[in-house]
Amino acid sequence: MHRTTRIKITELNPHLMCALCGGYFIDATTIVECLHSFCKTCIVRYLETNKYCPMCDVQVHKTRPLLSIRSDKTLQDIVYKLVPGLFKDEMKRRRDFYAAYPMAEVPNGSNEDRGEVSEQDKGNLTDDEIVSLSIEFYEGSREEKKGTVENGDLEKEKNGVRFLRCPAAMTVMHLAKFLRNKMDVPSKYKVEVLYEDEPLKEYYTLMDIAYIYPWRRNGPLPLKYRVQPACKRLKLSQPPTSECTNTSGASECESVSDKAHSPATLPATSSSLPSPGTPSHGSPSSTAGSGP
Repeated sequence: MHRTTRIKITELNPHLMCALCGGYFIDATTIVECLHSFCKTCIVRYLETNKYCPMCDVQVHKTRPLLSIRSDKTLQDIVYKLVPGLFKDEMKRRRDFYAAYPMAEVPNGSNEDRGEVSEQDKGNLTDDEIVSLSIEFYEGSREEKKGTVENGDLEKEKNGVRFLRCPAAMTVMHLAKFLRNKMDVPSKYKVEVLYEDEPLKEYYTLMDIAYIYPWRRNGPLPLKYRVQPACKRLKLSQPPTSECTNTSGASECESVSDKAHSPATLPATSSSLPSPGTPSHGSPSSTAGSGP
């Protein structure tokens, strides 16, 4: 079973930081020859006087090294999503720069180059941002629901959808508790939240869900829930003896269990053990433990 592990941002820093300036990537740019990445301004300034990669010394280009570097938008999006507040601060710095130097121009520049893109337009979320979500009862996988929708029950399904506005830092566990209290679900049942057909981890935040799953923010975050019996762990009572040795037809553990449930304490002898041919009338634990 796949297990998700939470790690600190500091463990990822070597993959998110520029070796030239020591900061997080801004306009991440990758050298084609060796695939090492740097900030765009850092690597352009470096290649004005050098023709080799600053990390592995591979030759970038014999005469025009700037032809062998490419903008890495995917890497930059990852950095913006993993480092809280980085995109917002960078956009503010760009706006402040162009406000201080109104004559400066960006040739073929986009709104992001001028700092005129908000985090919402970029698709990034902050902890205090409000996320709109829809929640409905999970009635099965897509294949199971396909026949229901084709039979004209789509409107009935839509009527069961509820809409909420929650902070992006709210966890799935908090949402499940809210649903439990709202519907008065008994404690013997558990409330499970899903994205499409996949159950969500309790520690996922709405921000995590927005980044992990293909939600494009063109509508409420679509979530579902289901109620299932809670699986309680069975506590197995262990006998005082830590080790049990097998005997012919039964074990010493069975004799201890039989002694504990018998009205009188008898010495464990071969005659007190049930024979293979006769059914055992002891406790359920002894019956389940005996082998053929």
